[in-house]
Amino acid sequence: MSNVVILFSGQGAQKVGMGKDLVDSYSVAKDLFAKADEALGYALSEIMFTGPDDQLTRTAYCQPALYLHGLACLAVLKEKVPALNPVAAAGLSLGEFTAHAAAGTFDFATGLSLVSQRGVFMEEACEATDGAMAAMIGGDEAAVEKLAAECGVDVANFNAIGQIVLSGSEQGVDQAVAGAKAAGIRMGKKLNVAGAYHSRLMQSAQDKLAAVLGDTEMSVPSIPVICNYGAREVSGADDIKSMLEQQVTGSVRWTASMQKLIADGYTTFIELGPGKVLAGLMGRIDKTVKVISIEDTESLNAAVAELA
Repeated sequence: MSNVVILFSGQGAQKVGMGKDLVDSYSVAKDLFAKADEALGYALSEIMFTGPDDQLTRTAYCQPALYLHGLACLAVLKEKVPALNPVAAAGLSLGEFTAHAAAGTFDFATGLSLVSQRGVFMEEACEATDGAMAAMIGGDEAAVEKLAAECGVDVANFNAIGQIVLSGSEQGVDQAVAGAKAAGIRMGKKLNVAGAYHSRLMQSAQDKLAAVLGDTEMSVPSIPVICNYGAREVSGADDIKSMLEQQVTGSVRWTASMQKLIADGYTTFIELGPGKVLAGLMGRIDKTVKVISIEDTESLNAAVAELA
């Protein structure tokens, strides 16, 4: 089974209970979770399985949790469908690291360390700044970019056509939400997040991550990995590090990333992560392609039947 692109979830998709039934049912998932707990020095699995929700939502826990869950889903899928041969990978924000681990850019433990540190650095940046984010629904890119510039905030995510997220100071984001309708945008909606991800307020996190990435050995990915920041295939260790670094304060160009893969002829995607978020975004980007979402044993079995 080739010609399939694998996609990995980003922050916000997490939910309490994620991965528990996979661990209960499959030794390959159980082993991966045990490996993560041991490497991190705390029971991430317990936070994922039992919460509470506000603890799992913390950036420092949420990022390694999504990384672990995505790779556990992939490991079980590969065990169930040995002929599965993904041809490309991508991930939303944090998910880009998961995509690189899946492509062999770095091993599981290295990636886990990177995302764990990235989560801590971003949490520290959130606590040190007064940031917020808001979704702009039903506006074109030019109108949203103009509004962002007028309010002194950044465009964090081009998630899908008609769904763009702004990020920056609380005051600037509030101003953008208030001015959305007048700017020709159907609705501006503030998001329940800890801070201003993918904005200039994350600069301290980006600087710290850059230092860590600089000391990390990376291989050439075994399959193309599409980066968020450039919306293109990355090439070589220096390019990969640069894209992962710049993504912290830069825009996640998810729409363009998916359009690039579709333009390259790919029509079947497998989403690995909770909640079918990426399938929902793809429905707004291009309704003609298929997205199979896997997050638990039920969706896994349905996916295996469909892939067969």
